[in-house]
Parts: sequence; C-alpha cells; structure tokens
Amino acid sequence: MTDTNLLEQQPTTAATGQKPDGVPEKFWDAANGNVRLDDLIKSYCALEKKLSGGFTMPEDDEGRMRMLRAMGVPESPDGYAVSIKDGILESDLDVNTRLHAKGFTPDQVQEVYDLASERLVPMILDIAAEFQADREIERLVKHFGGAEQWREVSRQLLAYGKKNLPGKVLEGLAGSYDGVMALYQMMKGDAPGLMDGGTSTSAVSESDLHSIMRDPKYWRDKDPATISKVTDGFKKLYGAN
Repeated sequence: MTDTNLLEQQPTTAATGQKPDGVPEKFWDAANGNVRLDDLIKSYCALEKKLSGGFTMPEDDEGRMRMLRAMGVPESPDGYAVSIKDGILESDLDVNTRLHAKGFTPDQVQEVYDLASERLVPMILDIAAEFQADREIERLVKHFGGAEQWREVSRQLLAYGKKNLPGKVLEGLAGSYDGVMALYQMMKGDAPGLMDGGTSTSAVSESDLHSIMRDPKYWRDKDPATISKVTDGFKKLYGAN
C-alpha cells in the first residue's frame, strides 16, 4: 500500500442532500440538495434597496400613530412638558399643536423653545429697548424745543455727568426721560433743600439722592420705586416741572 499525507475529502453539503443550518426553507432546493442561489441573490438585492431608501412613515393613520408613539411623540400636544429657562417665553398650545401635527418628539419640541430663547428673545428685548429709547428721545426733543437744541443740551449733560457722577450713576440717569431731566436740573446749579413730601422737618439733600443713585437697585436693576424716588427728589429739589 502507498502511504499518503493527503486527507480524504469530506462529502460536500450538496452531496449529502442536507440543508445547512441557517438557510431558510425558501432558499433550499430539497429535490436537488442545494441552495437556490438565484432566489437568495434576488432577496438580498431587494433588502439592500429597501434599506438604502431610508425610513418611510406608514401611510395609514393607524400605522403612523403607532410609529409616532414608538418614537416618543405624546398622544396630544398637552403631553409636551416644555422647560422655559428665560422667564419670558411661555409654552404655547397653538405652537405645540402645530409641532405635534408634524410628529415632533418631546426633545425636538424642547429644542425649538431653547432656540427661541437663545436667539429670538435677545432680539425682541433689544428691539423693545430701542423702541423705548426712541420714545424717550422724542419726549426730550419736544421738551427742549427741537433736535438741534436737544443735541446741544445732550452734549452739555454728558460732559457734566462725566465730570461729576460715577459712570454707573450717569448711565442710570441717561436711560430714561425722568433721569435726564433730573440730571439737567443738577447741571443748572444748586437749589434749596427739599422737605420730604412737604411735610417732613428733615431736609433731603442732593448728597442723599446721590447715595440712593449709587445703590445697584437704581443703576443696575432699574427698580421702578427707586428710580421714582430719585426722580421725584430731584424734581422737588430743583423745582423741575
């Protein structure tokens, strides 16, 4: 007998006629004992085409709603729990209803509000501030008799304020009509002391008002009560109308 180092070949799957594990029945030809390669290739190509086409929302309402629920979309717009951080915006039911109709998830709706807070609110506040400033300037122009007169008074007020007042105090006064008028009366010169409301026996001096104006509630927070106190004080102290 001749020795050999070659192993005997094992019988192939086709030869045994047995279906390999993992091969679906529809791709197995039992009669011929082999895999239906044509059917397998066609099925693979169809699956690849379907996957490459991306996600498709079901066309029927029931299927669409089932898919939206699976994505986390609430059953109604009331289900959105929106967190507002700026204290200015509010969760709007009409907006939420439109977003819900488009299938927005809670995270997507929150992102809409976050973007509005980040981008739109500062723009709105700037516009409102500019509008208010324009209204205040219109009053000042009218009070001083025209744009030319106001420009000259404004120049003098700025020079006087920079020389005699802390920067924050000057900024606080310049931010309103009443503040500018108080600054104008200060610039006009000294005046007799003010009796508090006309009834107190202790005079309120200009230094007292300056002390109040240095309070952050006045120049930083623009507290209405504090501003009113300072404004009324200067009006009475200098006889402003």
